[in-house]
Amino acid sequence: MIDRRLASASKPFLWGAAISAHQSEGNNRNSDSWLLEHLEPTLFVEPAGEACDSYNRYREDIAIAADLGLNCYRFGIEWARLEPAFGHFSDEAFAHYQDMLAACSEYGLQAMVTLSHFTVPLWFAKRGGFEVADAADLFVHFAQEVMRRLGAQIDYVTTFNEANIPLLLRLRPEYKGPRAAIRRAMIAEAARQTKAPAFSSLLFADPSRTAPVLLDAHRKAYVAIKRERPNVPVGITLTMQDIQAAGPFSIARFVRRSLYGGWLKVAASHSDFVGVQTYTRARIGLFGALPPPPEAELTAAGYEFYPQALGNMIRFAARKIGKPIYVTESGIATEDDSRRIAFIDAGVAELRTCIAEGIPVHGYIHWSLLDNFEWTDGFAKRFGLVAVDRVTFERRPKPSAYHLGGMSSEELNLSN
Repeated sequence: MIDRRLASASKPFLWGAAISAHQSEGNNRNSDSWLLEHLEPTLFVEPAGEACDSYNRYREDIAIAADLGLNCYRFGIEWARLEPAFGHFSDEAFAHYQDMLAACSEYGLQAMVTLSHFTVPLWFAKRGGFEVADAADLFVHFAQEVMRRLGAQIDYVTTFNEANIPLLLRLRPEYKGPRAAIRRAMIAEAARQTKAPAFSSLLFADPSRTAPVLLDAHRKAYVAIKRERPNVPVGITLTMQDIQAAGPFSIARFVRRSLYGGWLKVAASHSDFVGVQTYTRARIGLFGALPPPPEAELTAAGYEFYPQALGNMIRFAARKIGKPIYVTESGIATEDDSRRIAFIDAGVAELRTCIAEGIPVHGYIHWSLLDNFEWTDGFAKRFGLVAVDRVTFERRPKPSAYHLGGMSSEELNLSN
């Protein structure tokens, strides 16, 4: 059996799966993303709609995770539901998440809660989102209210999911390509419809404006959360793709620095742990990212199938941040579930090796539990361990779900 002890014997080694609020709950009508998905023009190929109906079926999802043998459920709570209007907190929405957290406890799942997984309330986007300096204080106020009302039921909390994602998006080729014009037109239309010329949505905002505010928000929220709930571990998750130099004149060092900005230092100074979220590698030459090698296998998301990236980025996080590490996302989009199983096996092998090297890795959380809404790609990219019927919402665990769950009772040498 796996020894799932942390340095603190009260915390288990986490073996779980993740979802986010907007991508799975459905009908998140008070959010910025809901508006953007229904505009013309829009970058979204389809709206989230009812998504996976997890707002109503959360007990079923939690039961599935537990039945598979997992001991952790990572999920988001939706700011747009909890504070649908500025300064107005919804007792009904808080009661819903209280019930969800109680279900996690009932089924023996540690709850890792994300406070912000890309979406924000529409009122917040209309006033400029995270491009406005005082947005940090508004986020902190939200975080304090969450911890005051729900903190006793939360086992782990992270402020932002992939806090550096705007910096990664800026490095992608489409940031300056034809899609950039659609992005600008979409935001302009959102501003026109809401009569809010400062409209800003995190995934489509200027990272040079949002990054300082997000850094400030995380620092302040960390302090506020620890004041409210000192014993709850507070972390930050980062997108950490494996940046590799290709050729003697690679600009990989510049790309790596651009990807993280100030987040490595902030994670070291204002977190109890860091969440590593790794999917692939990027080979960087003289002029930026190179295409995958001709012989490389590609996932349905267009990424190179490269599970070795996970071990490399665990080592990077240990070296640069020096805090306990949780793999909070790792997975692939594929229609061939046997390749998902192969990806899991290779990633867990990397995990095992890192632990054997003495790196303090304390959990592996797969993305994702469900085939859910994948932002601008809609429902076409399937990352889930569990298939979801788009009409009936019937859940059908795939072989990979049983494979991952079964590993929790094998001897994998994941002791700390």
